[in-house]
Amino acid sequence: MDVSVNVEQEIWRWLEEVKDPEIPSVSVVDMGMVKSVYVTEVGRVQLDMIPTFVGCPALNLIEKEVKNTLQSKPGIKDVTVTFVMDIPWTSDRINEQGRQNLKKYGIAPPPKDYQEGDPWVAECPYCSSPKTVMENVFGPTACRSILYCTTCKNPFEAIKPV
Repeated sequence: MDVSVNVEQEIWRWLEEVKDPEIPSVSVVDMGMVKSVYVTEVGRVQLDMIPTFVGCPALNLIEKEVKNTLQSKPGIKDVTVTFVMDIPWTSDRINEQGRQNLKKYGIAPPPKDYQEGDPWVAECPYCSSPKTVMENVFGPTACRSILYCTTCKNPFEAIKPV
């Protein structure tokens, strides 16, 4: 395996196969968790990843899935995953594909360019109505809340803007 930009691009594509264990419609790439990919020498890969929340209980599972996925690919011998805390993950890191896949899964993506203190309006992932109300700030995980759409009458989860 040649140490080149092409190899790194291929690794990024392979990482799209690694799904968020709590939201299987989005990958760790879609969620913006992959900070950097380095091919340190032939067959050896170093990844820096940003956890969505420091205390995320799925980090060990994510690390295992990243390693298993990459090590199953031709030419990859060793993978090191480091969760870095030098920059915080923000919901703006979710890419457009990830936003669409969240909606398909019934989860409202956070608003783009959210600034702390701004009012949080979550559009319904089913009908796109902004007429929603917060049912519970605490959802099934630390990064999600439960909302209710007053237009289509469906409850739904939303990724908290950070």
